[in-house]
Amino acid sequence: MKNKIKSTGYVLFVLITFFALTKAFTSYKNPLNIYENPLVWIALIGFVGVVVLKEIVNFMAIKRATQLQNEKDGIVPEPENAWLKRLLQSWTKSKAIEEEQEIILDHNYDGIKELDNSLPPWWVYMFYATILFAVVYLVRFEVMGGDTQEVEYEKAVAQARIEINKYKATSPDVFNVEDLVLLTDAKDLKRGKAVFNLNCASCHLKDGGGSIGPNLTDEYWILGGGIKNVYNTVAKGGRTGKGMIAWDKTLKPADIAKVSSYVISLQGTTPAKAKAPQGEKWEE
Repeated sequence: MKNKIKSTGYVLFVLITFFALTKAFTSYKNPLNIYENPLVWIALIGFVGVVVLKEIVNFMAIKRATQLQNEKDGIVPEPENAWLKRLLQSWTKSKAIEEEQEIILDHNYDGIKELDNSLPPWWVYMFYATILFAVVYLVRFEVMGGDTQEVEYEKAVAQARIEINKYKATSPDVFNVEDLVLLTDAKDLKRGKAVFNLNCASCHLKDGGGSIGPNLTDEYWILGGGIKNVYNTVAKGGRTGKGMIAWDKTLKPADIAKVSSYVISLQGTTPAKAKAPQGEKWEE
């Protein structure tokens, strides 16, 4: 009678909860939104939990009943880890201590005897695998002339260079200082002047005569003249501790190239108030 009441209660719980969840999923717009419908989640977790718990209890009850019946019938069941022992046995071919007399050899050295154990199958299979690998390796590299690690490395480097050059060709903001040339187009110099007035004029003045920074209109340069040196100076900054900041984190490489070309275009101009020369005279 007690079991019938439990079973009836379980069935009613499952049916009612299932009906309620179905109703919620068909009625609510977002039934699984835990903030809008927390009761749906509570019901769902309770439903799954009760079903799983019921199945666990049933499994344990059946297992216990089978164990009692086996004890009653005098049946000794196979150990739970018997499959693991059989697996180890198949992969090692080891003999139990009780069976060692079957594989003992006639050798006897001062009472020390030797067993004729078989090589473990896993070891034999690995040995065969190394032979197969050696044959494939020999044919691949010595007969068919396959690429060595050095050749593979050189090919990978060459491919990487091709991809880098392709990227540089399609990306206007990527610059190689070694390929940099002086820009003389009016549009580029106009952009360079705008960048200069916005970022550089506070230290060098708008006409390049120099204030905190050096005069940019004469032939003397602290870190070297020419488009490449000027570009590096603008991008990486001046002398440590007393030079200007590095602008490569602020300006795009294209703008650095344009402002550098504009700075060189100031050579030979006459600023209103020129600062005394600094550095060494630069000649191309």
